[in-house]
Amino acid sequence: MTTEQPKHPVTSNLQDNVSYLKDRLGVDKSFDVIQLDLKYAGKDMSMFLIDGFAKDDILHLIMKFLANLDEQSLKGDTLDKLLKTYIPYVEVEKVDDLDNVVDSVLAGPTVLLVDGLDQAIIIDARTYPVRGPQEPDTERVVRGSRDGFVETIVFNTALTRRRIRDRSLRMEYLQVGRRSKTDIVVCYIEDIADPEHVNEVKKSIDKIDTDGLPMAEKTIEEFISGRHWNPYPVVRYTERPDTAAAHLYEGHVIIFVDGSPSVLITPTTFWHHLQHAEEYRNKPVVGAYLRMVRYVAVWASLFLLPIWYLLSVNPELLPENLSFIGPNEMGNIPLFVQFILIEIGLDMLRMAAVHTPTSLATALGLVAALLIGQVAVEVGLFTNEVVLYFAVVAIGTFATPSYELSLANRIVRIFFLIAAAAFNVVGFVIAVTLWIILLSRMKSFNVPYFWPFIPFSYRAFRSVLFRAPIPLKNKRPPVLHPEDPDR
Repeated sequence: MTTEQPKHPVTSNLQDNVSYLKDRLGVDKSFDVIQLDLKYAGKDMSMFLIDGFAKDDILHLIMKFLANLDEQSLKGDTLDKLLKTYIPYVEVEKVDDLDNVVDSVLAGPTVLLVDGLDQAIIIDARTYPVRGPQEPDTERVVRGSRDGFVETIVFNTALTRRRIRDRSLRMEYLQVGRRSKTDIVVCYIEDIADPEHVNEVKKSIDKIDTDGLPMAEKTIEEFISGRHWNPYPVVRYTERPDTAAAHLYEGHVIIFVDGSPSVLITPTTFWHHLQHAEEYRNKPVVGAYLRMVRYVAVWASLFLLPIWYLLSVNPELLPENLSFIGPNEMGNIPLFVQFILIEIGLDMLRMAAVHTPTSLATALGLVAALLIGQVAVEVGLFTNEVVLYFAVVAIGTFATPSYELSLANRIVRIFFLIAAAAFNVVGFVIAVTLWIILLSRMKSFNVPYFWPFIPFSYRAFRSVLFRAPIPLKNKRPPVLHPEDPDR
């Protein structure tokens, strides 16, 4: 086996190395790239670092140790003595390629070059500006941990290891992006995860050819999942370490991306996006009830509007005792147009809420609910029934645990409305059939997206439909092909 020779090897001439690094790092052009000329024990040295990434106290301590050396200390194998004796730090390594040195400096570690040595010393004494672990806004629970992932990948992997002390937990490091060199970690439990899926995930990441990852994990998803015109997500996002740990125990593979507080869970099915940690923070009966309520809310967000529209325009479909369901007045605007207008209005309100300061969010909600909604009904723009049923649909949309799934369901709901308005009952039935076929044909990597409904598995479907007691869940999902199927 031959090792690849470096394109720009580190030479024993310090000035040549310094000139190359100063040119590639733009020392004279970027104020935050620092180069220090040093001299310890009679040897010329040079240090390169990024201001803001280096731990000042650690570097100061290392420089104090080096300052106490004399020429006798570094006689013999200078590199070996520096690495093992005179640089008191945990993460120290040697590099013989100047291009790797450049990438290391830009990633945060400090590089020390010594005259006469043909290898550079990497001191990983870096720190990043980071916020503290906080509970994610979109995955809150009444009971449970309040820590969440942050934007620093090392903190996120540590939060995961804190919950999984398994000796077979693997954290494999990769870099993506020709220019960004973004750090990525593929995490899995080696004794559980399907080796074929692990290799498939790593190969998918290795094939990514782009300048950088401006949207972090979202950019990764678009590369590894494909299906750009399919609104349904084939990976799940989470910002909760306990949720990530639970999926690792089942046999899933987690992808961490530096700079993002969200991690990717692969593979996932449609039903994974409907689960929430709150269901497992309560007694099984209560958790099963909460899950059923959530399912009702999600199905209402999909089907309530188009079904009510069909019953309104076809009152003969309603039995006599349910005739009150239809609108008392059809209004000045066709029902279909009302639905489209209110759909667009809700999205406008959602976007406005995102950009509204927290102190004004309550005022925005009052304006939207009391003023716009009430006045729109009084002037005849909407009917009371349209506002009522759409409010139920909006609640179902917000009750969907996965934000990505809720957006996909919203697009599908509009598709159902258009089909029902254009072709009546037949159009709605065909649209629902096409929707089921779409989900049935989808796959998340090698896992059927609609499993265990299609293909059907009674045991797994029962576990999906009802929140089973944890002691009874002694089998991992067989669709993940776990190495150890028993817990």
